Amino acid sequence: MAVAMSSTCPGLYCGRIIINESIEGECGVCPRGQRADMQKICQKCIGSPELYDWLYLGFMAMLPLVLHWFFIEWYSGKKSSSALFQHITGLFECTAAAIVTLLLNDPVGQLSVRSCEVKMLSDWYTMLYNPSPDYITTLHCTQEAVFPLYTIVLIYYAFCLVFMMMLRPLLVKKIACGLGKTDRFKSIYAALYFFPILTVLQAVGGGLLYYAFPYIILVLSLVTLAVYMSASEIQSFKNLVAKKKRLVVLFSHWLLHAYGIISISRLDKLGQDLPLLALVPGPALFYLLTARFTEPNRILSEGGNGH
Repeated sequence: MAVAMSSTCPGLYCGRIIINESIEGECGVCPRGQRADMQKICQKCIGSPELYDWLYLGFMAMLPLVLHWFFIEWYSGKKSSSALFQHITGLFECTAAAIVTLLLNDPVGQLSVRSCEVKMLSDWYTMLYNPSPDYITTLHCTQEAVFPLYTIVLIYYAFCLVFMMMLRPLLVKKIACGLGKTDRFKSIYAALYFFPILTVLQAVGGGLLYYAFPYIILVLSLVTLAVYMSASEIQSFKNLVAKKKRLVVLFSHWLLHAYGIISISRLDKLGQDLPLLALVPGPALFYLLTARFTEPNRILSEGGNGH
């Protein structure tokens, strides 16, 4: 079965079904997994996601994992030694959800994705482009023109939530003995808040995130690194290497910096783009070299002396 656009079928996302080389039915939405080309013929999505598409999916997959780790660390702190096990469990939950989502996506049973090419921002919001041929009757042609980049993220979030509810409560109940009965489940309660928020964010702003996520990664990673180093009172290389946890946080931010740079450059020209990765340690080095000049006590003392 294929779907085609007739000459009287307005709108890029509307089509008609062709059965046995004859057009059947009225103009309408193309089936899921297909989208209209420039000749107004709906073609089946047989391509594979580009590098940028995979990086987008990776960013959307990292969001719940990073939030899991943040709230686990926030509510555990120094009260319990169970934080590490909860971090590992959160990683397992998100990894399992990603694998199951890929296996259930077309082609079913394979760790691969069949996709349509993203050509413009309007591809993410086909519901806003329903045509009105006579300015009276509206043809509802809402479809996933960016198949499957829109729905695969929502399915992934659903599986993340399911796996979390299956695994995390049992783990926390057994090993989080250092926390009170109300505190030990707070990281789970937090997830019950941020998963609906992430779902709405994807449903409403998926297209905007698709084009903006590289810059979001760079800005947030820079801000969070500066806040962490400031809160931890890291002002020299000696302070930085004093604890292994600080090095883990630093390397994690470096990975995010590299991820953002690769997403922006898309590695179209390796000879020009790969040297940009040398900029990854730049913000941390700049902070360490200038921290002693911006130390608040020093500024206040110099101001009191009239300097």
